[in-house]
Amino acid sequence: MDRRRQPRLSLDLLRGFRAAARLLSFTRAAQELNITQSAISREVRTLEDQLGQPLFHRVSRALQLTHAGQAPYRATDDALALIDVATERVAGAGRTLGITTTSALASLWLVPRLPRFVRQHPDIDLRIVAGNEMLNLDRENLDLAIRYVPPEGDIPNGELLVGYQIFPVCSPRLARDPRRPLRTPADLARHVRLDYETIPYGRPWHDCERWFDTMKLRPIKPAGLQRFSHYDQVLQAALDGSGVALGKRAHLNRHLQEGALVAPFGAEWVANLSAFYLIVAPGAERHAVDPFIAWLKSEIQRDESARRSRRRKTTGAQRPRR
Repeated sequence: MDRRRQPRLSLDLLRGFRAAARLLSFTRAAQELNITQSAISREVRTLEDQLGQPLFHRVSRALQLTHAGQAPYRATDDALALIDVATERVAGAGRTLGITTTSALASLWLVPRLPRFVRQHPDIDLRIVAGNEMLNLDRENLDLAIRYVPPEGDIPNGELLVGYQIFPVCSPRLARDPRRPLRTPADLARHVRLDYETIPYGRPWHDCERWFDTMKLRPIKPAGLQRFSHYDQVLQAALDGSGVALGKRAHLNRHLQEGALVAPFGAEWVANLSAFYLIVAPGAERHAVDPFIAWLKSEIQRDESARRSRRRKTTGAQRPRR
């Protein structure tokens, strides 16, 4: 039986095709790879000849992937990403650590603390991938995930890192406003609500709805409403005194410790929404992962110690004198 011989594809051809498919431009692909535009064009044409299929449509000076070109592009992108990461790890003696977590936890809690980890472990390079998607650690070449798991969720082989709590927060100035006191949740009706809405792991999420449900409260209509798709925008609006937001712990520990934000209703109105868990990729470099996990736990303990100290000071200040 006569079979057509499968072509052996050059990595150089595939890199040129990958850049052109991602950028949809031979010119920009050539600039990225530091070669000429004609070289990219020849590489793509050679690849098309070897595969026996056109990979691009040329339409009005623009490129579009053909149906036949879409599958090779996805496979090429995945394969070359694996090769690139493996090469980086070998060149860096296996000390690059890839971590993923939610955008809010990364920007508000993790990244501001990283200088402490770097001082302790200057030989470990870090790669932070922040987003609300549940990434495949092997496919994305990541070593560790810090993932929120809702109460109804389950995560095999996950290790508890820190509880996740939400509660109303605002600026100290707003909390002290005598015209609109904040003593009970009913007082929220006189304030603007700063709400965070997103789609983590494919499910819609509104902070306010989760808080009302968990605290078994009927929704309270606010005096006004501002909605944001990024939590750092919610935070900035709260810091500016624009309204009352749902604060997150561990995210806002520093802001609460420094007094930039306050929780006007106290511990009684804190909603516990499960926790963040650690998930280690099966092929992770343990000599880099283990020190990072130990450091994460020390940071959680640092936060808890600071919170206990602040609570003791607050309790002492409120204790009546004899």
